[in-house]
Amino acid sequence: MAQADLKNRIRSDYKFQLEYRTRWSDNDMYDHMNNSIYYFLFDSIVNTYLIERCALNPPTSDRIGLVVHSHCDYFSPVGFPAVVDLALRVNKLGKSSVTYEIGVFERGEDSVKVVGEFVHVFVDRNNRKPRADGMGPGLREGLERILSTSKSKL
Repeated sequence: MAQADLKNRIRSDYKFQLEYRTRWSDNDMYDHMNNSIYYFLFDSIVNTYLIERCALNPPTSDRIGLVVHSHCDYFSPVGFPAVVDLALRVNKLGKSSVTYEIGVFERGEDSVKVVGEFVHVFVDRNNRKPRADGMGPGLREGLERILSTSKSKL
């Protein structure tokens, strides 16, 4: 998808949201949030959703999600003491893989600051290989609830 299309994302394009209050230590020497913090936030919203809405328990589940791809498009900086809303949707759902899209919105502003992509492949906890039955029905059902119906994909 073109960056111009991503830059036009709005909150309602996403089906799950989570608040994050920035910390002083999130800022880098340029007085805005360090790039690595965005990836921390992506991981946080994805795993919060998986735990709360897909019944995944990372320490004990028989399947685990391995990150096989991620990237981020930055449109406008965020810095302490901002409060941001992380927004999540699924753009693609395969047999054992899922492509998430995460939007970062500063509280009180409608324009997206950052759009990221995060791809998980769900594998067997013990041998780290995809299972014949894929990600399993419970996980799939939870992810289908935030699957985008939009034709445009990242």
